[in-house]
Amino acid sequence: MFQNSIYKHQTAFQKKYRLADFFERWWDTYAKNPKQYISPEQYKAVNAIRVCRTPALGVDIYACPDCGEQTKVYHSCKNRFCPTCSWKDTLKWAERVKNQMMNIPHRHLVMTLPHQLNQLIKNNDKYLLNVLMRITAETIKNWMEYKYNLKPGIISVLHTFGETKNYHPHIHMIVSWGGIEKTSGMLKSIDSLFVNYKFLQQKFRCMFEDELVMMYDMKQLKHSFTNRADLLLFLKMINKNKWVLHFEPPMEIPEQVIRYIGRYSKRTCLSEYKITKMEGEYISFRYKDYTSLDKNKKPIEKVMELHYRDFFPRLLQHVPLKGFRLVRYYGVYSNKYKIPKEYLSKDTEVTVAEEQYINMEAEEKKQCLICKKCGKTKTYQFTVIINRLSLNKKIYERKELKGYPKNNIKAA
Repeated sequence: MFQNSIYKHQTAFQKKYRLADFFERWWDTYAKNPKQYISPEQYKAVNAIRVCRTPALGVDIYACPDCGEQTKVYHSCKNRFCPTCSWKDTLKWAERVKNQMMNIPHRHLVMTLPHQLNQLIKNNDKYLLNVLMRITAETIKNWMEYKYNLKPGIISVLHTFGETKNYHPHIHMIVSWGGIEKTSGMLKSIDSLFVNYKFLQQKFRCMFEDELVMMYDMKQLKHSFTNRADLLLFLKMINKNKWVLHFEPPMEIPEQVIRYIGRYSKRTCLSEYKITKMEGEYISFRYKDYTSLDKNKKPIEKVMELHYRDFFPRLLQHVPLKGFRLVRYYGVYSNKYKIPKEYLSKDTEVTVAEEQYINMEAEEKKQCLICKKCGKTKTYQFTVIINRLSLNKKIYERKELKGYPKNNIKAA
């Protein structure tokens, strides 16, 4: 079950290090003389990670009604770049999305730009990233409507990072291998596994390059080309490389698909479970080297060690842009389309298991609030919030905290 797979994943590598500790140790030193420009969103993300689940964000006090033993429960930052908060948010999102997916096989698809376009993407940030997300979805949607007369459902997730946290923009898609027939409105699966990769790669390339040229002509593109001919020559050069497009075999609904959704969704680029060492000014983390394969044709896992002056800019280049949606929905999964209920997944057993895992943090909180001496459940007393300007502590009741977000909390 999905729940068991998550437990195996988290117990395979026990989390020994917190990213917040490394930031706490070296960020202030780095920020005085940064290697690269630090944007407001990057500052905000770092500050959130450093104070997440600490007294700085507030703490709820619970006490045993008999002996008075207290337990502190700290508030979370809820920043989408925080490795802890983003993982919890991803699980809840995956559960919600699964119940809105059609009850047909789905395929995982990856679409990647040539690395020569990386600097152009960075210079135009959200404008070209928006184009990338839209073009990749339109490529698949138009192809399936033309070839199979079907309206597919597509969930697209933008990743800007590779295994070593280098800049590597690409799109992960969950594509319904079938959809709703345009003429009859019936739900239909695709029987064949055949994909004309050359056709789709060419379509993807042409649509993206047309957008680039159009942006250039409309003077909306930030670039270093001397003229239009220089741009076209550059595009001709990068066309010698493949525009990567790869389909995984179809997956059944919902268990297999939800694993991919959980793995390739809104989580931050570096899991704390992959950190192997934090020693002095250096941090090390595990990554998969896809250029080195073992005898089973699987990538070999290696360890990368970086000085904090190299690690911070490499990591923070992937902080999501303000207001940018990393996950988007196309085709019949967009808000414009209402899928008939009888076409949706109905696997309630897996849903229950997922809900149990998603609510696991609440269950852990419940257990930690049981007094070890008396066996009774501790009751909420008050909340302590530190005024960041005066550093004075203030006591609140929950009803007075209307301006604060709901807690995603962890016991001390």
